[in-house]
Amino acid sequence: MDIPHKKTGEGLLIEVRVTPRSSKNAVAGLHGSALKVHLTAPPAEGQANKQLIKLLSKHFGVPKSAVQIVKGASSRSKLVLLKGIERL
Repeated sequence: MDIPHKKTGEGLLIEVRVTPRSSKNAVAGLHGSALKVHLTAPPAEGQANKQLIKLLSKHFGVPKSAVQIVKGASSRSKLVLLKGIERL
């Protein structure tokens, strides 16, 4: 799957579209130009954001500290920085 992204000095920026309260945690393909992600956690108290960071770190093979939500922490549409990655 070719994920649209933008290179920065720190790593790669990707758009992510989150569906909370799903039946399973999974990267489900693309939603327009965004990576579609299903999460079992509810969107309350940052639970879904924590689960998103954990899932993306495992999916891309980077530590959790290398995944940062740059924009949209309280939205389903997020901009995520993957630090230290040069290509997907």
